[in-house]
Amino acid sequence: MKKIVKKHPLAIRWFHWINFPVIAVMVWSGLLIYWANDVYKVGWGDKTILKFFPDSFYKALHIPFRLAEGMSLHFVFMWFFTINGFLYVLYLAISGEWRLIFPNRKSLKESWQVVLHDLHLRKGMPPQKKYNAAQRIAYTGVIIMGIGSLLTGLSIYKPVQFHTLCAMLGGYEWTRAEHFILTILFTLFFLLHIIQVILAGWNNFRGMVTGFEVVPPPPPPTGGGTMEIISPSNELKTDD
Repeated sequence: MKKIVKKHPLAIRWFHWINFPVIAVMVWSGLLIYWANDVYKVGWGDKTILKFFPDSFYKALHIPFRLAEGMSLHFVFMWFFTINGFLYVLYLAISGEWRLIFPNRKSLKESWQVVLHDLHLRKGMPPQKKYNAAQRIAYTGVIIMGIGSLLTGLSIYKPVQFHTLCAMLGGYEWTRAEHFILTILFTLFFLLHIIQVILAGWNNFRGMVTGFEVVPPPPPPTGGGTMEIISPSNELKTDD
């Protein structure tokens, strides 16, 4: 018989679903701001392997000449991002949920086993609780990236008022580059997370919506006794 098991508390679900559109708007508005001075690329000297981003990318999304719109959106939604993130970390600390989120000493080894399992190179999964080892590392990394985005964002937003923080992060130019890298990492996590949710199926998604998952019954035990096997010739064989 199937069981209904509690998966995510209400607070975690609220923080998750608030963060989803907020990060999306932050990334989009950040692109609108970045267009005004799109200096970053992968390459060396005059050689460019990858430019962030080509002109065709901006034209396809109608991004050019929307700096003011990007700044207004970014500076409003950064408060939602900050407050929601602060309350989330506070909730983890008070509720004890941090024990399920943060990695332990076995997480690094077990996360590699999870990756091999997801790539169908390993059959068994290591023992896991609410989150597997790879999820623990990823979700903790997102918290660290969120703190980094806040600090670098404040340094870029108010480099004079936060000049000490800006200097600690390497100066304005380095801080802007760090903020950009964190945005790219957030985007990659965002896309990977959506793919993982799709692959995990409806039951996993339902857990984040309703707070509950439906757990199928365990397979019947196998062992001694009589087992009936139907042969291709429709003859009945019995193994004792």
